[in-house]
Amino acid sequence: MAHNFHDQVIAILPRLRVQALALTRNRTMAEDLVQDAVCNALAAQDSFIPGTNFSAWMHRILRNRFISDLRKRRETTDIEDIPASVLATTAPHEDRLALKDLAMALDRLPEDQREALIMVVLHGMSYEHLAEATGCAVGTAKSRVFRARRQLESWMIGEDHDAPQVKARVARLRGLLAARTAPRKPEAART
Repeated sequence: MAHNFHDQVIAILPRLRVQALALTRNRTMAEDLVQDAVCNALAAQDSFIPGTNFSAWMHRILRNRFISDLRKRRETTDIEDIPASVLATTAPHEDRLALKDLAMALDRLPEDQREALIMVVLHGMSYEHLAEATGCAVGTAKSRVFRARRQLESWMIGEDHDAPQVKARVARLRGLLAARTAPRKPEAART
């Protein structure tokens, strides 16, 4: 039975790695999680009932180990010790406005720069693969991404004199943020 158990553990390792990577979203942590789960399974192999679903048993061990690790890492502190800024959240409508402005700015970029930026930033493509996919030199690919980032930055912080709408929205958002983060005066000081 022990030999069969070990064969099953070895056979399920790739699927455990996939599940661990989905849970942790970090390759190193996923490998550690799989190793810990396998150690737990080997220590508890006498509790496994032959003929039952070995895969489900192993995935349950992995999931339980992940939850246990999360609980161990979770910090506990007194609510009074937490700075107020940690508890504050931004309004979702401000995020939507910023994303809308970013989408408008992306649409204004030249097509080659927009394509390069999206492929590198959003899709995680290397400059070499970008150059190969677009039929240009690596230096050209890097230049397109650099110029696109620089142009987006200037539009988003309101430095573009050709885009008064974007500049007005940025100024309005800055004003809203400044009003939210400004310290309030106590009642006694106002009178």
